[in-house]
Amino acid sequence: MSIIGGAYEEILLTTISLLTDFGLRDGNVGVMKGVIWGIAPNARIADLSHTIAPQNIREASFTLLRSAFYFPAGSVHIVVVDPGVGTTRRPVALRIGSHFFVGPDNGVFTGVIGLGERNSWQFQAIHTDNPAFWRAQVSHVFHGRDIFAPVGAHLAAGVPFEQLGSPIEDLIRLPLPKPERTSNGWKGEVAHIDHFGNIYTNIHFDQLGENMQAIVTLGASTVKGLVRAFGEREPGELVALYSSTGFLMLSEVNGDAGARLKAKVADPVQVKLQDE
Repeated sequence: MSIIGGAYEEILLTTISLLTDFGLRDGNVGVMKGVIWGIAPNARIADLSHTIAPQNIREASFTLLRSAFYFPAGSVHIVVVDPGVGTTRRPVALRIGSHFFVGPDNGVFTGVIGLGERNSWQFQAIHTDNPAFWRAQVSHVFHGRDIFAPVGAHLAAGVPFEQLGSPIEDLIRLPLPKPERTSNGWKGEVAHIDHFGNIYTNIHFDQLGENMQAIVTLGASTVKGLVRAFGEREPGELVALYSSTGFLMLSEVNGDAGARLKAKVADPVQVKLQDE
């Protein structure tokens, strides 16, 4: 085994993450792991999340974007948020930089594709239409078990990416609005609301920088100035700060900002920049 970046190549190529809307009650996640281990017994499997809201492709895309590239090079990310399962939507596999992605062609990979483009990373897309890498019997309602898990496992076991199927270029993308520059700041929207009620916007540190005097408005609520940590304010206060991945967010200290502000994904957010 050769060593890449201080870690064994064999280990790097057998790291798999799973992101689904399956929940944990019905055994579907466990079944996918069983299929993976039957093909790639040395695979290390990480549960990225299985509590994506049912059929919420946009939430899955955001979660994948903020999580996938913390995994080691060579990781395989299997995503099953798939309301179109069994229809004409294509099963696909992507290579973005040094990472691989497997799942439905329904826009769920929009975020990671965009990040790869902004960084000029290597990119390839395959319609995984080679049934040699599927289970022998394919259900119309469980492609996570019968197509995505086997394809991801074969990748982790060393099957060359190009053997999975036919090259494609016309991937589906979600129509995600980008932040817009205004005369005195930025206009964006709510992109995600997490388990704690933190309200993530689609405005990033790359747009705002170190301007800690920015004024953030969502609906009827305005927060003047940013903080660096929740503990800089008292419990119950509404604060604006950057998330661990650099997105501007609104939070209630020790509370639930999403519920307090009755926020919804796509609600407009305004940021006014102040002179430091």
